[in-house]
Amino acid sequence: MMLPLALITNAKLLNSGFRIRHGIHNGITNTSLLSNCNKCSRAERKWIKPVGYDTGVMTYNSLTKQKEPLVLAQERIASWYSCGPTVYDHAHLGHACSYVRFDILQRILSRLFGISVIHVMVITDIDDKIIQRSLEENISPTVLARMHEEEFKRDMQALRVLPPAVYMRVTDNIPQIVAFIERIIRNGHAYVTDQGNVYFNTQSIGSRYGKLVNLGGVVEEQGVQDKRDPRDFALWKASKPHEPHWVSSWGQGRPGWHIECSTIASSVFGCQLDIHSGGIDLAFPHHENEIAQSEAYHQCEQWGNYFLHSGHLHLKGNVEKMSKSLKNYVTIKDFLASYTANEFRLFCLLTKYRSAIDYSDASMNEARSTLSTISTFCHNAQAYMQGHLQCLPIEEGLLWERLSATRTSVGKVLADDFDTPKAVDAIMSLIHHGNCQLQAVTKVHGPRSPVVFGAMLSYVREIMDVFGVDLLDGKVVHDSSGVLNNVVEELVHFRSEVRKFALSVQDQAPQDTKTGSEMQKSHPQPDRIPLLKACDALRNNLAPLGVHIKDRSPISTWEITRGETRKN
Repeated sequence: MMLPLALITNAKLLNSGFRIRHGIHNGITNTSLLSNCNKCSRAERKWIKPVGYDTGVMTYNSLTKQKEPLVLAQERIASWYSCGPTVYDHAHLGHACSYVRFDILQRILSRLFGISVIHVMVITDIDDKIIQRSLEENISPTVLARMHEEEFKRDMQALRVLPPAVYMRVTDNIPQIVAFIERIIRNGHAYVTDQGNVYFNTQSIGSRYGKLVNLGGVVEEQGVQDKRDPRDFALWKASKPHEPHWVSSWGQGRPGWHIECSTIASSVFGCQLDIHSGGIDLAFPHHENEIAQSEAYHQCEQWGNYFLHSGHLHLKGNVEKMSKSLKNYVTIKDFLASYTANEFRLFCLLTKYRSAIDYSDASMNEARSTLSTISTFCHNAQAYMQGHLQCLPIEEGLLWERLSATRTSVGKVLADDFDTPKAVDAIMSLIHHGNCQLQAVTKVHGPRSPVVFGAMLSYVREIMDVFGVDLLDGKVVHDSSGVLNNVVEELVHFRSEVRKFALSVQDQAPQDTKTGSEMQKSHPQPDRIPLLKACDALRNNLAPLGVHIKDRSPISTWEITRGETRKN
């Protein structure tokens, strides 16, 4: 994805300033982008509605605790920053839920509303947890972080989460972080202690601290004695023996947790960010502190315009969120051994992205059942279009009306804070009306209506693809698929001929002389019943192998799916 020229220019200006530590202040002050930023006022700040391109989308903004029109600084371009993983352990399903949900939102903005999303994600590869785990495993913190970073990227790929425009590691941006802290100090919003720590001075911004959450219950961090205020947070931590460290004007140390995101987001997007996303657990202290230090650095009134937070994922019956610290998590690798990426995406689509979500076999079975209904409709619609499925005359006008209404409804609810549950409901209603018409009959008279089912099939595939659900994913896509398809085609054809022969009746059923109707149902000849049983056995035995045969009078249809798509 090409970055807009303004963003590239701004990133170059910021990065060149970071590398020349003392040149950053003059360089940034003179850039046209930052000079356009509003100066901070000492009064309590309220949210300022951005001026720019109105997307027509309403989104819930954690800064205002209500839905707001999504207005972007640049036409059809959204700058989006998200907090990535701290890579000290396996990613789990709670992480996956947040990343998949925001991936769905970005896909909707891009595919449905024509917005180019410039997404930057940080990889936290130096942290207390990484250092502790490296000591426990007797491995370099760098090696540990790289191992889990690559595993995280593989997990995201397996879940079909689109990669950001760029991943940025903390350790690749230490000089920039040091320069960022220096400027905050020079602006009067941070202080250095005798122990070599640097803290943000929350009192320096008064009531402007605490926009996302109520900070009445803040308690002092255990073991920290050199802070002026319990709310103050570390920008730079003095190094301890045997810990990774970097050189700064305050002595050797490493960055605090929050400063990395402000620095890296600013290095790309400058003093104005459209969207910042993350799990709701990051709202405080992480995002709160990001806002404070970013606005103190840029001396602007509003750094991030929209903060979007996803709800927690809970194990069913457990009030706590899924987390590593609570040891109540399921790794992504283990999950994908039992379910598919499509099924997990349906699981996420069935609840609003802001809502907490319960993970259980029942909730996953609901997602699996929904996906199965969608896939079955697509298969049946294809069979009807191919002439393999005979139905009574279709109420074509009704289906065209339902398709048009569904398109309108889905667009409307997705523009209302990305309401995917209502969108899925509308799609399933359309499928229900289609299924009501796709009732197999033995003989049919009258016109057929394949075009309307072609339109419905195309729309269902298209909108599910917008959500990241690939309805063709279950099909065999290997190089040998053509040969396999031909073999299965011949096998099913042979079975159909055998079955047709076995179903041929012994004699024509006797008829009532008065009414002319059959007196009893025809039955196959007894010596052919074993052939029918053999046909049924072949159908049942092939299903676990991914070959699914459906018997429709007078012929049979089939599809091949990967084994993991049909688990029970």
